[in-house]
Amino acid sequence: MKRLLLGDEAIAQGAIDAGLSGVYAYPGTPSTEITEFIQSSPVAKERKIHDRWCTNEKTAMEAALGMSYMGKRALVCMKHVGLNVCADPFVNSGMTGTNGGIVVLVADDPSMHSSQDEQDSRFYGKFALIPTLEPSNQQEAYDMMAYAFDYSEQTKLPVLMRVTTRMAHSRAVVEVAEEARKENELNYNAQASNWVLLPANARRRNDIVTKQQAELEQVAAESAYNKYTDGDDHSLGIIASGIGYNYLMECYPDGCPYPVLKISQYPLPKSLVRKMTAECDRVLVVEEGQPFIEETLSGIMPGNAEIIGRLTGALPRTGELNPDFVKKALGIPTEESYAPCEDVTPRPPALCQGCGHRDVYTALNKVLEDYPNARVFGDIGCYTLGFMPPYKAIHSCVDMGASITMAKGASDAGQWPAVAVIGDSTFTHSGMTGLLDAINENANITVIISDNLTTGMTGGQDSAGYYKYEAIVRGLGIDENHLKVVTPLPKNMPEITQILRDEIEYRGVSVIIPRRECIQTLKRHNKQKKAKEAKK
Repeated sequence: MKRLLLGDEAIAQGAIDAGLSGVYAYPGTPSTEITEFIQSSPVAKERKIHDRWCTNEKTAMEAALGMSYMGKRALVCMKHVGLNVCADPFVNSGMTGTNGGIVVLVADDPSMHSSQDEQDSRFYGKFALIPTLEPSNQQEAYDMMAYAFDYSEQTKLPVLMRVTTRMAHSRAVVEVAEEARKENELNYNAQASNWVLLPANARRRNDIVTKQQAELEQVAAESAYNKYTDGDDHSLGIIASGIGYNYLMECYPDGCPYPVLKISQYPLPKSLVRKMTAECDRVLVVEEGQPFIEETLSGIMPGNAEIIGRLTGALPRTGELNPDFVKKALGIPTEESYAPCEDVTPRPPALCQGCGHRDVYTALNKVLEDYPNARVFGDIGCYTLGFMPPYKAIHSCVDMGASITMAKGASDAGQWPAVAVIGDSTFTHSGMTGLLDAINENANITVIISDNLTTGMTGGQDSAGYYKYEAIVRGLGIDENHLKVVTPLPKNMPEITQILRDEIEYRGVSVIIPRRECIQTLKRHNKQKKAKEAKK
Protein backbone atom coordinates (compact mmCIF):
# COMPACT_ATOMS: atom_id res chain seq x y z
CA MET A 1 0.00 0.00 0.00
CA LYS A 2 1.41 3.41 -0.99
CA ARG A 3 0.97 6.64 0.96
CA LEU A 4 2.29 10.17 0.54
CA LEU A 5 3.96 10.93 3.88
CA LEU A 6 6.17 13.46 5.58
CA GLY A 7 9.35 11.95 6.96
CA ASP A 8 7.88 12.41 10.45
CA GLU A 9 4.68 10.65 9.37
CA ALA A 10 6.63 7.77 7.81
CA ILE A 11 8.44 7.31 11.13
CA ALA A 12 5.16 7.35 13.04
CA GLN A 13 3.47 4.89 10.66
CA GLY A 14 6.54 2.67 10.79
CA ALA A 15 6.40 2.60 14.58
CA ILE A 16 2.69 1.72 14.62
CA ASP A 17 3.22 -1.03 12.05
CA ALA A 18 6.15 -2.37 14.10
CA GLY A 19 3.91 -3.13 17.08
CA LEU A 20 4.25 0.07 19.08
CA SER A 21 2.66 0.22 22.54
CA GLY A 22 3.49 3.80 23.50
CA VAL A 23 4.94 7.06 22.22
CA TYR A 24 6.42 9.48 24.74
CA ALA A 25 7.38 12.99 23.67
CA TYR A 26 7.50 16.69 24.34
CA PRO A 27 6.63 18.82 21.29
CA GLY A 28 9.61 20.35 19.54
CA THR A 29 10.13 21.30 15.91
CA PRO A 30 10.95 19.37 13.73
CA SER A 31 9.78 16.25 15.63
CA THR A 32 6.26 17.28 16.69
CA GLU A 33 4.34 15.71 13.79
CA ILE A 34 5.42 12.17 14.77
CA THR A 35 3.39 12.13 17.96
CA GLU A 36 0.52 14.09 16.40
CA PHE A 37 0.28 11.51 13.59
CA ILE A 38 0.08 8.68 16.13
CA GLN A 39 -2.53 10.60 18.12
CA SER A 40 -4.75 10.82 15.03
CA SER A 41 -4.13 7.27 13.77
CA PRO A 42 -7.25 5.03 13.76
CA VAL A 43 -5.06 1.97 14.42
CA ALA A 44 -3.38 3.67 17.38
CA LYS A 45 -6.77 4.63 18.80
CA GLU A 46 -8.15 1.13 18.32
CA ARG A 47 -5.12 -0.41 20.03
CA LYS A 48 -5.11 2.25 22.76
CA ILE A 49 -1.45 3.03 22.08
CA HIS A 50 -0.25 5.53 24.69
CA ASP A 51 0.10 8.92 23.01
CA ARG A 52 -0.24 11.70 25.63
CA TRP A 53 2.35 14.47 25.66
CA CYS A 54 4.87 14.34 28.50
CA THR A 55 5.94 17.19 30.76
CA ASN A 56 9.46 17.15 29.30
CA GLU A 57 11.90 14.91 27.42
CA LYS A 58 13.40 13.44 30.58
CA THR A 59 10.05 12.18 31.83
CA ALA A 60 9.35 10.86 28.32
CA MET A 61 12.56 8.82 28.24
CA GLU A 62 12.00 7.44 31.72
CA ALA A 63 8.39 6.44 30.97
CA ALA A 64 9.54 4.70 27.79
CA LEU A 65 12.14 2.79 29.79
CA GLY A 66 9.40 1.65 32.17
CA MET A 67 7.33 0.38 29.24
CA SER A 68 10.38 -1.38 27.80
CA TYR A 69 11.17 -3.09 31.10
CA MET A 70 7.70 -4.63 30.90
CA GLY A 71 8.56 -6.08 27.49
CA LYS A 72 6.66 -3.68 25.23
CA ARG A 73 7.86 -1.43 22.43
CA ALA A 74 8.18 2.31 23.09
CA LEU A 75 9.09 5.30 20.94
CA VAL A 76 10.59 8.48 22.42
CA CYS A 77 10.49 11.64 20.26
CA MET A 78 12.20 15.00 20.68
CA LYS A 79 14.23 17.65 18.91
CA HIS A 80 17.98 17.78 19.34
CA VAL A 81 18.09 20.16 22.31
CA GLY A 82 15.50 17.95 24.00
CA LEU A 83 18.12 15.21 24.04
CA ASN A 84 20.13 17.43 26.38
CA VAL A 85 17.18 17.46 28.76
CA CYS A 86 16.88 13.67 28.82
CA ALA A 87 20.63 12.98 28.64
CA ASP A 88 20.73 11.41 32.11
CA PRO A 89 18.23 8.58 31.48
CA PHE A 90 19.28 8.33 27.80
CA VAL A 91 22.95 7.67 28.52
CA ASN A 92 22.13 5.38 31.43
CA SER A 93 19.66 3.42 29.29
CA GLY A 94 22.67 2.02 27.47
CA MET A 95 23.92 0.70 30.79
CA THR A 96 20.61 -0.76 31.95
CA GLY A 97 19.71 -2.13 28.54
CA THR A 98 16.19 -2.85 27.38
CA ASN A 99 13.59 -5.59 27.41
CA GLY A 100 11.01 -4.46 24.88
CA GLY A 101 12.47 -2.37 22.06
CA ILE A 102 13.09 1.35 22.52
CA VAL A 103 13.70 3.76 19.66
CA VAL A 104 14.80 7.27 20.61
CA LEU A 105 13.90 9.50 17.67
CA VAL A 106 15.78 12.80 17.63
CA ALA A 107 15.16 15.46 14.98
CA ASP A 108 18.15 17.76 14.50
CA ASP A 109 17.70 21.28 13.17
CA PRO A 110 20.68 22.40 11.03
CA SER A 111 20.41 26.08 10.08
CA MET A 112 18.51 26.58 13.37
CA HIS A 113 15.12 27.22 11.82
CA SER A 114 13.57 27.13 15.29
CA SER A 115 16.42 26.24 17.63
CA GLN A 116 19.24 27.65 19.73
CA ASP A 117 22.05 25.60 18.18
CA GLU A 118 23.02 23.09 15.48
CA GLN A 119 24.13 20.20 17.67
CA ASP A 120 24.43 16.80 16.02
CA SER A 121 22.78 13.94 17.93
CA ARG A 122 25.06 11.30 16.42
CA PHE A 123 27.64 12.31 19.03
CA TYR A 124 25.18 11.26 21.75
CA GLY A 125 24.81 7.81 20.20
CA LYS A 126 28.56 7.30 20.19
CA PHE A 127 28.86 8.72 23.70
CA ALA A 128 26.16 6.38 25.06
CA LEU A 129 27.58 3.33 23.19
CA ILE A 130 24.29 2.59 21.46
CA PRO A 131 23.57 1.89 17.78
CA THR A 132 22.42 4.83 15.68
CA LEU A 133 20.38 4.94 12.47
CA GLU A 134 20.12 7.82 9.99
CA PRO A 135 17.64 7.32 7.13
CA SER A 136 18.43 8.83 3.73
CA ASN A 137 14.80 9.03 2.55
CA GLN A 138 11.22 8.60 3.76
CA GLN A 139 11.00 4.94 2.73
CA GLU A 140 14.07 4.13 4.79
CA ALA A 141 12.62 6.13 7.68
CA TYR A 142 9.54 3.89 7.59
CA ASP A 143 11.44 0.62 7.11
CA MET A 144 14.01 1.43 9.78
CA MET A 145 11.43 1.57 12.55
CA ALA A 146 10.69 -2.17 12.42
CA TYR A 147 14.41 -2.88 12.01
CA ALA A 148 15.26 -0.61 14.96
CA PHE A 149 12.75 -2.21 17.32
CA ASP A 150 13.91 -5.70 16.34
CA TYR A 151 17.56 -4.70 16.72
CA SER A 152 16.89 -3.10 20.12
CA GLU A 153 15.39 -6.36 21.37
CA GLN A 154 18.20 -8.45 19.87
CA THR A 155 21.00 -6.36 21.38
CA LYS A 156 19.10 -5.38 24.54
CA LEU A 157 20.07 -1.79 23.81
CA PRO A 158 18.03 1.28 22.90
CA VAL A 159 18.45 2.50 19.31
CA LEU A 160 18.90 6.17 18.45
CA MET A 161 17.38 7.28 15.14
CA ARG A 162 18.54 10.68 13.93
CA VAL A 163 16.76 12.72 11.26
CA THR A 164 17.12 16.36 10.22
CA THR A 165 14.63 19.10 9.38
CA ARG A 166 14.52 18.47 5.64
CA MET A 167 13.93 14.74 6.14
CA ALA A 168 11.29 15.35 8.80
CA HIS A 169 9.33 17.96 6.84
CA SER A 170 9.49 16.79 3.21
CA ARG A 171 7.07 14.36 1.58
CA ALA A 172 7.53 11.26 -0.53
CA VAL A 173 5.55 8.19 -1.55
CA VAL A 174 6.13 5.39 0.95
CA GLU A 175 5.23 1.71 0.63
CA VAL A 176 3.67 0.67 3.94
CA ALA A 177 2.47 -2.64 5.34
CA GLU A 178 -1.14 -3.71 4.90
CA GLU A 179 -1.41 -4.67 8.56
CA ALA A 180 0.39 -3.66 11.74
CA ARG A 181 2.39 -6.21 13.73
CA LYS A 182 0.84 -7.32 17.01
CA GLU A 183 2.07 -5.63 20.17
CA ASN A 184 4.42 -7.50 22.48
CA GLU A 185 2.95 -9.26 25.49
CA LEU A 186 4.07 -8.36 29.00
CA ASN A 187 7.38 -10.09 29.65
CA TYR A 188 8.73 -10.77 33.12
CA ASN A 189 11.66 -12.96 32.05
CA ALA A 190 14.25 -10.19 31.69
CA GLN A 191 17.21 -9.84 34.02
CA ALA A 192 15.85 -7.02 36.13
CA SER A 193 19.09 -6.59 38.10
CA ASN A 194 20.47 -4.84 35.00
CA TRP A 195 18.08 -1.99 35.69
CA VAL A 196 19.49 -1.25 39.15
CA LEU A 197 22.59 0.81 38.50
CA LEU A 198 24.34 0.23 41.77
CA PRO A 199 28.09 0.35 41.10
CA ALA A 200 28.45 -3.46 41.14
CA ASN A 201 25.72 -3.89 38.52
CA ALA A 202 26.83 -0.87 36.50
CA ARG A 203 30.42 -2.13 36.27
CA ARG A 204 29.21 -5.49 35.02
CA ARG A 205 26.93 -3.90 32.45
CA ASN A 206 29.65 -1.49 31.37
CA ASP A 207 31.92 -4.43 30.50
CA ILE A 208 29.11 -6.10 28.54
CA VAL A 209 28.13 -2.99 26.59
CA THR A 210 31.75 -2.10 25.82
CA LYS A 211 32.40 -5.60 24.46
CA GLN A 212 29.25 -5.31 22.32
CA GLN A 213 30.73 -2.45 20.31
CA ALA A 214 32.75 -4.70 17.99
CA GLU A 215 29.61 -6.72 17.23
CA LEU A 216 27.57 -3.55 16.60
CA GLU A 217 30.21 -2.31 14.19
CA GLN A 218 30.27 -5.62 12.33
CA VAL A 219 26.49 -5.52 11.99
CA ALA A 220 26.77 -1.97 10.64
CA ALA A 221 29.36 -3.11 8.09
CA GLU A 222 26.98 -5.82 6.86
CA SER A 223 23.80 -3.72 7.13
CA ALA A 224 21.61 -3.22 4.09
CA TYR A 225 21.45 0.45 5.10
CA ASN A 226 25.21 0.86 4.61
CA LYS A 227 26.24 0.27 1.02
CA TYR A 228 29.57 0.48 -0.84
CA THR A 229 29.15 1.10 -4.58
CA ASP A 230 32.29 1.04 -6.68
CA GLY A 231 32.94 3.55 -9.47
CA ASP A 232 35.22 3.81 -12.49
CA ASP A 233 37.06 6.93 -11.30
CA HIS A 234 39.07 6.40 -8.10
CA SER A 235 40.51 9.90 -8.04
CA LEU A 236 37.68 10.65 -5.61
CA GLY A 237 35.59 8.62 -3.20
CA ILE A 238 32.43 9.91 -1.53
CA ILE A 239 31.09 9.02 1.90
CA ALA A 240 27.50 10.25 2.22
CA SER A 241 25.30 9.84 5.28
CA GLY A 242 21.57 10.22 5.80
CA ILE A 243 19.91 12.83 3.63
CA GLY A 244 23.36 13.82 2.32
CA TYR A 245 23.23 10.61 0.26
CA ASN A 246 19.94 11.78 -1.22
CA TYR A 247 21.53 15.08 -2.23
CA LEU A 248 24.47 13.23 -3.81
CA MET A 249 22.17 11.06 -5.92
CA GLU A 250 20.39 14.19 -7.17
CA CYS A 251 23.75 15.35 -8.52
CA TYR A 252 24.19 12.12 -10.52
CA PRO A 253 20.77 10.97 -11.81
CA ASP A 254 22.52 8.61 -14.27
CA GLY A 255 24.86 7.13 -11.66
CA CYS A 256 27.90 8.41 -9.78
CA PRO A 257 31.29 7.89 -11.53
CA TYR A 258 33.09 7.68 -8.18
CA PRO A 259 33.01 5.02 -5.46
CA VAL A 260 30.27 5.87 -2.94
CA LEU A 261 29.91 4.65 0.62
CA LYS A 262 26.40 5.28 1.94
CA ILE A 263 26.22 5.43 5.74
CA SER A 264 22.88 5.11 7.53
CA GLN A 265 23.82 2.86 10.45
CA TYR A 266 26.42 3.47 13.14
CA PRO A 267 28.90 2.70 14.73
CA LEU A 268 30.84 3.83 11.67
CA PRO A 269 31.87 0.65 9.77
CA LYS A 270 35.65 1.09 9.73
CA SER A 271 36.25 -1.78 7.31
CA LEU A 272 34.18 -0.07 4.59
CA VAL A 273 35.81 3.28 5.31
CA ARG A 274 39.31 1.78 5.07
CA LYS A 275 38.40 0.18 1.76
CA MET A 276 37.47 3.56 0.32
CA THR A 277 40.38 5.54 1.75
CA ALA A 278 42.83 2.88 0.56
CA GLU A 279 41.51 2.90 -3.00
CA CYS A 280 40.82 6.62 -3.57
CA ASP A 281 43.12 9.63 -3.78
CA ARG A 282 40.65 11.95 -2.09
CA VAL A 283 37.49 11.35 -0.07
CA LEU A 284 34.61 13.83 0.13
CA VAL A 285 32.39 13.47 3.20
CA VAL A 286 28.81 14.63 2.64
CA GLU A 287 26.95 14.70 5.96
CA GLU A 288 24.16 16.87 7.33
CA GLY A 289 25.07 18.52 10.62
CA GLN A 290 28.48 18.59 12.23
CA PRO A 291 31.58 16.83 10.78
CA PHE A 292 30.96 13.66 12.79
CA ILE A 293 32.26 11.21 10.17
CA GLU A 294 34.90 13.59 8.82
CA GLU A 295 36.52 14.01 12.24
CA THR A 296 36.44 10.27 12.85
CA LEU A 297 38.23 9.41 9.59
CA SER A 298 41.59 10.76 10.69
CA GLY A 299 41.81 8.01 13.29
CA ILE A 300 40.91 5.07 11.03
CA MET A 301 42.03 5.86 7.47
CA PRO A 302 45.06 4.12 5.96
CA GLY A 303 47.25 5.50 3.18
CA ASN A 304 47.46 9.12 2.13
CA ALA A 305 43.91 9.83 0.96
CA GLU A 306 42.99 13.47 1.39
CA ILE A 307 39.77 14.00 3.36
CA ILE A 308 37.62 16.96 2.35
CA GLY A 309 34.25 18.15 3.60
CA ARG A 310 32.91 20.64 6.09
CA LEU A 311 36.20 21.02 7.97
CA THR A 312 38.18 21.89 4.83
CA GLY A 313 35.67 24.30 3.30
CA ALA A 314 34.65 21.99 0.45
CA LEU A 315 31.17 22.13 2.03
CA PRO A 316 29.78 24.89 4.29
CA ARG A 317 30.85 24.49 7.92
CA THR A 318 27.41 25.47 9.25
CA GLY A 319 23.80 25.31 8.13
CA GLU A 320 21.84 22.84 6.04
CA LEU A 321 23.28 21.14 3.01
CA ASN A 322 21.49 21.07 -0.33
CA PRO A 323 22.23 19.59 -3.78
CA ASP A 324 23.81 22.84 -4.99
CA PHE A 325 26.37 22.81 -2.18
CA VAL A 326 27.23 19.22 -3.05
CA LYS A 327 27.51 20.09 -6.75
CA LYS A 328 29.97 22.86 -5.97
CA ALA A 329 32.09 20.47 -3.90
CA LEU A 330 32.14 18.07 -6.86
CA GLY A 331 32.87 20.76 -9.44
CA ILE A 332 29.49 20.34 -11.15
CA PRO A 333 27.99 23.57 -12.57
CA THR A 334 24.91 24.80 -10.74
CA GLU A 335 21.91 26.63 -12.16
CA GLU A 336 21.96 30.40 -12.18
CA SER A 337 20.51 31.96 -9.05
CA TYR A 338 19.08 35.39 -8.51
CA ALA A 339 19.35 37.91 -5.71
CA PRO A 340 16.17 38.57 -3.69
CA CYS A 341 13.91 41.20 -5.20
CA GLU A 342 14.51 44.57 -3.59
CA ASP A 343 10.79 45.29 -3.74
CA VAL A 344 10.06 42.50 -1.25
CA THR A 345 10.17 43.74 2.33
CA PRO A 346 11.54 41.25 4.87
CA ARG A 347 8.94 40.11 7.37
CA PRO A 348 10.53 39.08 10.66
CA PRO A 349 8.56 36.83 13.03
CA ALA A 350 6.24 38.63 15.43
CA LEU A 351 3.70 37.87 18.12
CA CYS A 352 0.24 37.31 16.65
CA GLN A 353 -2.26 40.12 16.65
CA GLY A 354 -4.46 39.61 19.70
CA CYS A 355 -1.81 37.58 21.59
CA GLY A 356 -1.90 37.97 25.36
CA HIS A 357 1.91 38.08 25.49
CA ARG A 358 1.71 41.45 23.71
CA ASP A 359 -0.22 42.96 26.60
CA VAL A 360 2.17 41.41 29.12
CA TYR A 361 5.16 43.05 27.46
CA THR A 362 3.33 46.34 27.01
CA ALA A 363 2.61 46.47 30.75
CA LEU A 364 6.10 45.30 31.71
CA ASN A 365 7.82 47.87 29.51
CA LYS A 366 5.59 50.62 30.90
CA VAL A 367 6.52 49.74 34.48
CA LEU A 368 10.22 49.25 33.79
CA GLU A 369 10.51 52.78 32.41
CA ASP A 370 10.93 53.70 36.08
CA TYR A 371 13.75 51.16 36.54
CA PRO A 372 16.51 51.97 34.01
CA ASN A 373 18.78 49.13 35.22
CA ALA A 374 16.11 46.41 35.12
CA ARG A 375 16.99 43.06 33.62
CA VAL A 376 14.37 40.72 32.16
CA PHE A 377 15.34 37.07 31.72
CA GLY A 378 13.35 35.32 28.99
CA ASP A 379 12.70 31.71 28.12
CA ILE A 380 11.90 29.35 25.24
CA GLY A 381 8.53 29.84 23.58
CA CYS A 382 6.66 32.15 21.24
CA TYR A 383 6.94 34.86 23.92
CA THR A 384 10.69 34.93 23.16
CA LEU A 385 9.58 37.20 20.31
CA GLY A 386 9.30 39.86 23.01
CA PHE A 387 12.98 40.42 22.22
CA MET A 388 11.97 41.77 18.79
CA PRO A 389 10.68 45.27 18.06
CA PRO A 390 8.51 46.94 19.09
CA TYR A 391 8.90 45.44 22.58
CA LYS A 392 12.65 44.73 22.96
CA ALA A 393 11.64 43.51 26.39
CA ILE A 394 13.97 40.62 27.29
CA HIS A 395 17.71 40.36 27.84
CA SER A 396 18.35 36.60 27.73
CA CYS A 397 17.07 33.34 26.24
CA VAL A 398 19.29 30.29 26.75
CA ASP A 399 17.38 27.07 27.39
CA MET A 400 14.06 25.74 28.65
CA GLY A 401 13.38 26.94 32.19
CA ALA A 402 16.46 29.15 32.47
CA SER A 403 14.61 32.42 33.04
CA ILE A 404 13.81 31.87 36.72
CA THR A 405 17.20 30.50 37.76
CA MET A 406 19.05 33.18 35.77
CA ALA A 407 16.95 35.88 37.40
CA LYS A 408 17.78 34.34 40.77
CA GLY A 409 21.50 34.28 39.93
CA ALA A 410 21.37 37.91 38.84
CA SER A 411 19.60 38.80 42.08
CA ASP A 412 22.25 36.90 44.03
CA ALA A 413 24.80 39.12 42.28
CA GLY A 414 22.97 42.25 43.47
CA GLN A 415 20.81 42.99 40.44
CA TRP A 416 17.46 44.69 41.08
CA PRO A 417 14.95 44.46 39.66
CA ALA A 418 15.37 40.97 38.23
CA VAL A 419 12.34 39.74 36.31
CA ALA A 420 11.77 36.29 34.78
CA VAL A 421 9.28 35.74 31.94
CA ILE A 422 8.38 32.11 31.31
CA GLY A 423 5.49 30.39 29.50
CA ASP A 424 3.07 27.93 31.04
CA SER A 425 4.35 24.81 29.26
CA THR A 426 7.99 25.80 29.76
CA PHE A 427 7.32 26.33 33.46
CA THR A 428 6.14 22.74 33.94
CA HIS A 429 8.82 21.47 31.55
CA SER A 430 11.76 22.76 33.60
CA GLY A 431 10.90 25.95 35.45
CA MET A 432 9.38 24.54 38.64
CA THR A 433 12.69 23.48 40.19
CA GLY A 434 14.17 26.92 39.58
CA LEU A 435 11.22 28.53 41.32
CA LEU A 436 11.68 26.17 44.27
CA ASP A 437 15.31 27.31 44.56
CA ALA A 438 14.17 30.93 44.50
CA ILE A 439 11.45 30.35 47.11
CA ASN A 440 13.80 28.41 49.39
CA GLU A 441 16.15 31.42 49.47
CA ASN A 442 13.39 34.04 49.18
CA ALA A 443 15.27 35.52 46.25
CA ASN A 444 14.37 39.08 45.32
CA ILE A 445 12.85 38.31 41.91
CA THR A 446 9.55 38.77 40.10
CA VAL A 447 8.39 35.77 38.05
CA ILE A 448 5.83 36.18 35.28
CA ILE A 449 4.26 32.90 34.11
CA SER A 450 2.60 34.05 30.89
CA ASP A 451 -0.14 31.45 30.56
CA ASN A 452 -1.79 31.11 27.15
CA LEU A 453 -3.31 27.72 28.07
CA THR A 454 -1.33 25.75 25.49
CA THR A 455 2.08 24.89 24.09
CA GLY A 456 1.77 27.62 21.50
CA MET A 457 5.09 27.67 19.67
CA THR A 458 4.79 24.11 18.36
CA GLY A 459 1.19 24.27 17.23
CA GLY A 460 -1.08 24.35 20.26
CA GLN A 461 -0.56 21.03 22.04
CA ASP A 462 -1.96 20.51 25.53
CA SER A 463 -0.03 22.20 28.32
CA ALA A 464 0.91 19.81 31.13
CA GLY A 465 -0.17 22.18 33.91
CA TYR A 466 -3.43 23.37 32.36
CA TYR A 467 -5.19 25.52 35.02
CA LYS A 468 -2.90 24.06 37.71
CA TYR A 469 -0.27 26.78 37.96
CA GLU A 470 -1.59 28.48 41.08
CA ALA A 471 -1.73 25.11 42.84
CA ILE A 472 1.81 24.23 41.70
CA VAL A 473 3.21 27.57 42.84
CA ARG A 474 1.44 27.31 46.18
CA GLY A 475 2.81 23.81 46.60
CA LEU A 476 6.32 25.12 46.04
CA GLY A 477 5.78 27.44 49.01
CA ILE A 478 5.08 30.90 47.61
CA ASP A 479 3.72 33.52 49.99
CA GLU A 480 0.02 33.62 49.08
CA ASN A 481 0.07 37.42 49.26
CA HIS A 482 2.53 37.53 46.38
CA LEU A 483 0.80 35.19 43.95
CA LYS A 484 -1.34 37.20 41.54
CA VAL A 485 -3.48 36.16 38.56
CA VAL A 486 -4.45 38.75 35.95
CA THR A 487 -6.11 38.82 32.54
CA PRO A 488 -3.83 40.53 30.00
CA LEU A 489 -6.15 42.88 28.09
CA PRO A 490 -5.74 46.58 27.29
CA LYS A 491 -8.70 47.45 29.53
CA ASN A 492 -6.91 45.81 32.49
CA MET A 493 -3.63 47.70 31.98
CA PRO A 494 -3.96 49.90 35.11
CA GLU A 495 -4.48 46.82 37.31
CA ILE A 496 -1.61 44.86 35.70
CA THR A 497 0.90 47.71 35.86
CA GLN A 498 0.05 48.39 39.51
CA ILE A 499 0.52 44.73 40.42
CA LEU A 500 3.84 44.65 38.58
CA ARG A 501 5.05 47.76 40.45
CA ASP A 502 3.96 46.39 43.81
CA GLU A 503 5.62 43.01 43.28
CA ILE A 504 8.86 44.48 41.93
CA GLU A 505 9.06 46.63 45.06
CA TYR A 506 8.44 43.59 47.28
CA ARG A 507 11.77 42.23 48.54
CA GLY A 508 11.20 38.53 47.94
CA VAL A 509 9.78 36.10 45.41
CA SER A 510 6.62 37.17 43.60
CA VAL A 511 4.72 35.20 40.96
CA ILE A 512 2.32 36.89 38.55
CA ILE A 513 0.24 34.72 36.19
CA PRO A 514 -1.26 36.64 33.24
CA ARG A 515 -3.76 34.17 31.72
CA ARG A 516 -5.49 34.44 28.37
CA GLU A 517 -5.90 31.73 25.75
CA CYS A 518 -3.63 31.72 22.71
CA ILE A 519 -5.42 33.53 19.89
CA GLN A 520 -4.68 30.68 17.46
CA THR A 521 -6.12 27.92 19.65
CA LEU A 522 -9.06 30.17 20.56
CA LYS A 523 -9.91 30.48 16.85
CA ARG A 524 -9.57 26.73 16.45
CA HIS A 525 -11.74 25.97 19.48
CA ASN A 526 -14.41 28.45 18.39
CA LYS A 527 -14.46 26.87 14.93
CA GLN A 528 -14.83 23.40 16.45
CA LYS A 529 -17.60 24.66 18.74
CA LYS A 530 -19.54 26.12 15.80
CA ALA A 531 -19.13 22.90 13.83
CA LYS A 532 -20.56 20.88 16.74
CA GLU A 533 -23.48 23.26 17.13
CA ALA A 534 -24.20 23.08 13.40
CA LYS A 535 -24.51 19.29 13.62
CA LYS A 536 -27.17 19.47 16.34
